[in-house]
Amino acid sequence: SWAVADAISSVLKDSEELHSWRRRLLSACMKGLVAMYSSSKDESKQEVERSMLLRLEELLCLVGEVDPDDWCSLVKTGLKYRYRDETFLKVLNVAIQLLYKKEPSLSQ
Repeated sequence: SWAVADAISSVLKDSEELHSWRRRLLSACMKGLVAMYSSSKDESKQEVERSMLLRLEELLCLVGEVDPDDWCSLVKTGLKYRYRDETFLKVLNVAIQLLYKKEPSLSQ
């Protein structure tokens, strides 16, 4: 459940610490998914994973950046164990679009 995280986020709503909190939450979410994928290779905890993936997508949109090591682990482990999972692939696609959006060309 995300009740505690949501409560902390609402307390920090107008605070300078909100962005930092969201970054830590995003990192924890990615590490949690990697741990779940590694320990439960059979997709038995689908609803929990789906909830975390949807929260990951939401946090990515809010934060707009990730720790490179967390990102690499998530992509590698996710593709290894969840390459057929529709929700994982959708969130991965959104994340790639967000994180690798085209930079304006320097020649223009």
